Amino acid sequence: MQVFENVIWWLVLIGVMILIHELGHFWAARYFDVKVETFSFGFGPRLFGFRRGETEYKISLLLLGGYVKMTGEQPSDENISDPRSFLAKPRWQRAIIAFAGPFMNMVLAVGLLTGLFMVKYQKIADEDMQAVIGHVTPNSPAAKAGIQDGDRIVKLDGKNNPNWEDVGLKTVTGAYQPMYLTIERNGKRFDTVVTPVASDRTGGSAGWDEKGEVQFAAIEPGYPAEKAGLKKGDQLVSVDGQPIHSVSKFQELTRNSGGKELQIEILRNGERQDVTVKPVYAKLDGPPRWMIGVGPQQKLKLITTRLSLPDALDESLRQNAKDAVLFGQVIRGIVERRMSPKTIAGPIGIAQISGEAAREGPSAFVMLMAMLSLQLAILNLLPIPILDGATILMLFVEMIMQRDLSLNVKDAVFKAGFVFIMLLLAFVIYNDISRILPAG
Repeated sequence: MQVFENVIWWLVLIGVMILIHELGHFWAARYFDVKVETFSFGFGPRLFGFRRGETEYKISLLLLGGYVKMTGEQPSDENISDPRSFLAKPRWQRAIIAFAGPFMNMVLAVGLLTGLFMVKYQKIADEDMQAVIGHVTPNSPAAKAGIQDGDRIVKLDGKNNPNWEDVGLKTVTGAYQPMYLTIERNGKRFDTVVTPVASDRTGGSAGWDEKGEVQFAAIEPGYPAEKAGLKKGDQLVSVDGQPIHSVSKFQELTRNSGGKELQIEILRNGERQDVTVKPVYAKLDGPPRWMIGVGPQQKLKLITTRLSLPDALDESLRQNAKDAVLFGQVIRGIVERRMSPKTIAGPIGIAQISGEAAREGPSAFVMLMAMLSLQLAILNLLPIPILDGATILMLFVEMIMQRDLSLNVKDAVFKAGFVFIMLLLAFVIYNDISRILPAG
């Protein structure tokens, strides 16, 4: 049932993003009087559709994208001499038509967050954003740098009093790049350097986790936690007498249990309870390990309010700008081989994330759609053949040269781009499947 829900929400998610993207191309083409022959949602064989005026609107078999087919779009098209053909228009108009798709995805991202913040805006309380370390994994970069549980990061690469958002972003995107820190411990300060390592799951990893209260956000059916009576929303107090102040500390104790029973103390409805749970060796997400079947997360103090339209728009622009910079850093990290390409999710992974976000609530789903719409815009603007960015780049090159590139060059670029996209699609689908299937 959950798989079916994931597929439905995935279709909703990508459906809106693709529709907005292609409408950008479509509206721009119509504005410059370019004849649009086909508006397709999906690729491949036609499933169904209708014709209105000179344009056929259709749904195709492979729902992994879409396209707008314009008259005379390729030099080899028979209608290239038509004054309403794409290639008959000035290069600057063609560049605007190509840019209009990614631009509409940016507009969607900004619009979604603006509307959301006018209805519901949540901000993490300042005390929960302080960069206090709850746990340091043994032999990790943080441990080797002398950092201990309870330390506070008071300076990060010259920035005073960074919050966990600053630290997290720097860590995730900074594999093999030194982070210069000032640490406060028991009223005294010292300087140290932490160099995160690459992680297939998170990008960069320093081996630390933030300090805070931990609660169970999910209980997996059929696993030991459910059988022992643990419930979603229970606050974790201790495991085998050890206080728990971070998610990674709890996961470390569970993973290293060797299957021995764990004495877990929880807080439920203001009352403390002791529960005995025996871990099982299984694969739930990631490689097989000892687990009890819970989804722990930090319990944050959230301030909920509403923003006026100007304030909502300002906050939306700020968050989208921050997300754009982060995504750019991730792409750069992958290109420079400081981040694993295994962190990229494909259609299956996005479907899972879509379903989880939808079950969490409308706010989570809207934020996910805004983030992915922005990422789609950025990806399409990269100079990768057959994507909008490559089309825009070639048009600018032709403007500078004052002549068209040869048909052989354009054909080679198109074929190379097609092969690259197919290989990338196969790779991300393999990534998704490898996360689901048990290890050999």
